[in-house]
Amino acid sequence: MDEGLDREVNKDLTTLTPALKFLRPYVKQVVAASIALVVTAGATLSLGQGIRLVIDSGFASGEAEVLVDSLRLFVAFVVLLTIGTFVRFYFVSWVGERVSADIRLAVFNHLIRMHPGFFEENAPSEIQSRITTDTTLLQTVIGSSVSIALRNVLMFIGGLTLLFFTNAKLSLIVVASVPFVVAPIILFGRRVRRLSRTSQDRLADVGSFAGESLRHIKIVQSFNHEGRDEAAFQDRVEQAFAVSLQRIRQRAVLVAVVMLLVFGAVATMLWFGGQAVLTGETSAGELAAFIFYAFIVAGSVGAISEVLSDLQRAAGAMERLMELLASPSLIKDPENPSTVQGTDVQLSVEALSFKYPTRPDMRVLQDVSFTASPGEMVAVVGPSGAGKSTLFDLIQRFYVPDGGALKLGGVDCAELTLETIRARIGFVPQDPVMFAGTIRENLLYACESATEDEIWRSVKLAHAEEFVRALPLGLETKMGEDGVGLSGGQRQRLAIARALIAQPAILLLDEATSALDAESEHHIRLSIEGLKGKMTILVIAHRLSTVRQADRILVLEDGQLRDSGSHEELMASSDLYARFARMQFAA
Repeated sequence: MDEGLDREVNKDLTTLTPALKFLRPYVKQVVAASIALVVTAGATLSLGQGIRLVIDSGFASGEAEVLVDSLRLFVAFVVLLTIGTFVRFYFVSWVGERVSADIRLAVFNHLIRMHPGFFEENAPSEIQSRITTDTTLLQTVIGSSVSIALRNVLMFIGGLTLLFFTNAKLSLIVVASVPFVVAPIILFGRRVRRLSRTSQDRLADVGSFAGESLRHIKIVQSFNHEGRDEAAFQDRVEQAFAVSLQRIRQRAVLVAVVMLLVFGAVATMLWFGGQAVLTGETSAGELAAFIFYAFIVAGSVGAISEVLSDLQRAAGAMERLMELLASPSLIKDPENPSTVQGTDVQLSVEALSFKYPTRPDMRVLQDVSFTASPGEMVAVVGPSGAGKSTLFDLIQRFYVPDGGALKLGGVDCAELTLETIRARIGFVPQDPVMFAGTIRENLLYACESATEDEIWRSVKLAHAEEFVRALPLGLETKMGEDGVGLSGGQRQRLAIARALIAQPAILLLDEATSALDAESEHHIRLSIEGLKGKMTILVIAHRLSTVRQADRILVLEDGQLRDSGSHEELMASSDLYARFARMQFAA
């Protein structure tokens, strides 16, 4: 996405801070997990003292009772550690799942109200990858990695403190090795973060390409494009693999170098410690406890270095998700919206001008003005690219016009909420859109409260009753994605029924009869004729039968309204319309 994919990646973890606001509603769970985290860390560190007591007091004393008491204390630490681990794991995992779900909801709820132009510049399949892959990564980090990191930080601090408490001289060896361990973490950590962001982008490319090919599988197979798509997909997969391999290599080198340095320091410490035991400067129990704490510190450093790369990946994922949440919608409801009185409203288009943001040098509509009265049927004709579909988009306020105004019932649409505008409009696109689910669910998409009679009324008006009743499950028949399994004409009739079920004041038909056979078109034409006078109908027409039905015809060319009138009037007075009619309506 152009808002952030190509910019330089931050070299810190501050991009994770927006996740904190998603944690606030679950303070109780976070506190419970934190307490359990402290308890488990404390219990683990206490094991070292338990080992010292068992060796120095239990074994060295030679008394069975002292040994049993020492072991009881050791077992108590283990039980406490077990209970604390269960509580910590449960609440941390719960918070991770809950926050991940909340972020998904927040991103989707924001995107579902974005202006359609946003999705022309940003691929929906890539956005889908962010909502799924990136939030899953965050869930893993919040529900596991953060807990591991915090636990090991506590273990490192506590272990280092107890090292000095147990044997200050030997502890200096451990402290001296810290700079050598931290340096590779910083050096390789930055590289891992940068590669993590790139890896997420390449994975998004993989998902985007696969989704697009599978959605349009008939076109892929129709043009024998399987082989080329396989090659293109393999190329993207290999690119993602190559970047992931670089990240894994850097991460592996980081962990290996850190462990080498850490355990090298431990080996040195063991040599000095062994000498101290042999000379009587320290006891065997103290050395055992020191070794235990040394391994705790070493393991903590190694775990932190490994978790750091997960946190860096999560920071990249959070950055991508915040880009989506921060993306502004160009179309917003007014702060103090007006209202439209009544259900029969007049549509007024006044000096309307528009050009797409992605094509600022090309004006699609220029100074278009007309009025559609309640109950009037208006046909819009013109060559391809004249601006007909764009006019319908502007009426539904999918875009903001550059100039002029659209009014419903005399009220400027800019002063109305999007819900108010679209509640009065029924839309049937040229390419019918069906959602996965049953026929009933698709029809109720326009009006959830519609009764059974209202459903069948709209189905009859769209001339879809015959084929719907012929289906084994009728309205409960499940349709695949995009209505796979139904013919184009059947999908179009269902799209018309869906638009009519809400009984809109204005019906927009973007050449809605183009996919119908002659008989179905005839019945749809009769239905439209029956709707005339009951609602305002605007139809983009390419068939003479549709044009003749209209009370008035608008002729668009190059984004301008050239002529207006009935078919007979325009044939006599407009050379442009007459020429267009002869070419378009020759059949």
